[in-house]
Amino acid sequence: MSAKPQVAFYWCASCGGCEEAVVDLAEDILKVVEAVDIVLWPVAMDFKKADIEARPDKSITVAFINGAVRTSEQEEWARLLRRKSQVVVSFGACANMGGIPALANQFRREDLLKYIYEDGPGVDNPAKTRPQASSQDEGRTLSLPELRNVVRSLDQVIDVEFYLPGCPPTPKLIMAAVQALLSGQLPPKGTVLSPDHALCEECARKDSKPVDLALAAFKRPHQIQIDPEKCLLAQGLVCMGPATRAGCEAVCPAGNMPCTGCFGPSSRVKDQGAKFISSVFSNIVPKEAKEIDAVLDGVPDPIGTFYRYGLSKCILRRKLN
Repeated sequence: MSAKPQVAFYWCASCGGCEEAVVDLAEDILKVVEAVDIVLWPVAMDFKKADIEARPDKSITVAFINGAVRTSEQEEWARLLRRKSQVVVSFGACANMGGIPALANQFRREDLLKYIYEDGPGVDNPAKTRPQASSQDEGRTLSLPELRNVVRSLDQVIDVEFYLPGCPPTPKLIMAAVQALLSGQLPPKGTVLSPDHALCEECARKDSKPVDLALAAFKRPHQIQIDPEKCLLAQGLVCMGPATRAGCEAVCPAGNMPCTGCFGPSSRVKDQGAKFISSVFSNIVPKEAKEIDAVLDGVPDPIGTFYRYGLSKCILRRKLN
């Protein structure tokens, strides 16, 4: 076995952007490849599960696992890599908080399957056929991963040493994390490898944020001409910056778009969505119920807005029937 650190990358339920973020290291990826041996990276190279299973436990130096856990296969791989790895890094918003896939936790599994395979627009399935976890074909057993009842973050399935936030993590943060892991100068277990303060602190618009927001209405980005210099919250846009951890260098506000919260909360925040609601909605100007409702109508999808990436970590994890 090589004397170089052994590194694994794995992709659970996510869009693949975290895999692209590794490639976005550009020429720095050559430094990584030179310093380590990549023993698993299914999206880029051909590796076999049996080879990982045959490895001694703890023989992989670090495993970067991105994506939420929705299926039995993803859970199986997460547990396998936990057993084989000395360090597991929860990589990106979906692994850290459930991400976009966790928005499915608003619905029961049966409701999702019924809609997708029976009732959805364009579905032509009069026999109501669905994929089965196991079936027989000419004496052979065929199997597919089973859909779990809820979407879970990685640390709701296995123990995790460190977290890299973002959708996806920035190349700067990825490289800093890799260098720290290779140097052996590791922070305490459970550390989120990103600055521990609100995004507003690194936003170029912060000086224009008023002490009293005095919100009379919420607007969506396509409904107004956004002032490129003024605080986005002060313009009535839902910008999650006050409830979101820094580290992305405020790239969305720099692009004249509000923060959607992909870096998750700082260590002082237990529930990111609840933090935003409690801190910002207290600045709504109207005090009568009907007028308040009119303001809230400017946020047509509250869960998708305030928990776009974090529904698995919401205190109210899912809807029960």
